[in-house]
Amino acid sequence: MKLLELYRNNRPEFFRVIRYLLAGGWNTVFGVGLYTAVYELWGTSGNYLFWAVLVNILAITNAFLCYKFFVFRTKGNFLREYLKCYLVYGAGALLGLAGLFLLVSIAGMNPVRANILITGITVILSYFGHKYFSFRRRSS
Repeated sequence: MKLLELYRNNRPEFFRVIRYLLAGGWNTVFGVGLYTAVYELWGTSGNYLFWAVLVNILAITNAFLCYKFFVFRTKGNFLREYLKCYLVYGAGALLGLAGLFLLVSIAGMNPVRANILITGITVILSYFGHKYFSFRRRSS
């Protein structure tokens, strides 16, 4: 019922959430897939946290492009939005790295599985950061 009510009362927001979920799905597959590939290829030649930092740089850039052009559809302000997006994702990445450290080093979880769990949490938190900070439209 709530989903139908959201659709009826606020169609643009409803479709933005749908686009965000689609982009988030792609971003999740991209980030988790890239981390898994890098870890499987070079995991023993470096620390798992080093690979996570490297992958996060690429994943944040991919996410920014998806959100700017597909989800929030903003015009201009490319550099400002990119830097704001980095702040939102950077904060999420720092929390993710701390969570990854706790889950792998303290709890003994497999790094790939821990990364998947952390990613699910950050997807939810990042929507609000991007909506109200990165891609917030200024009122005229």
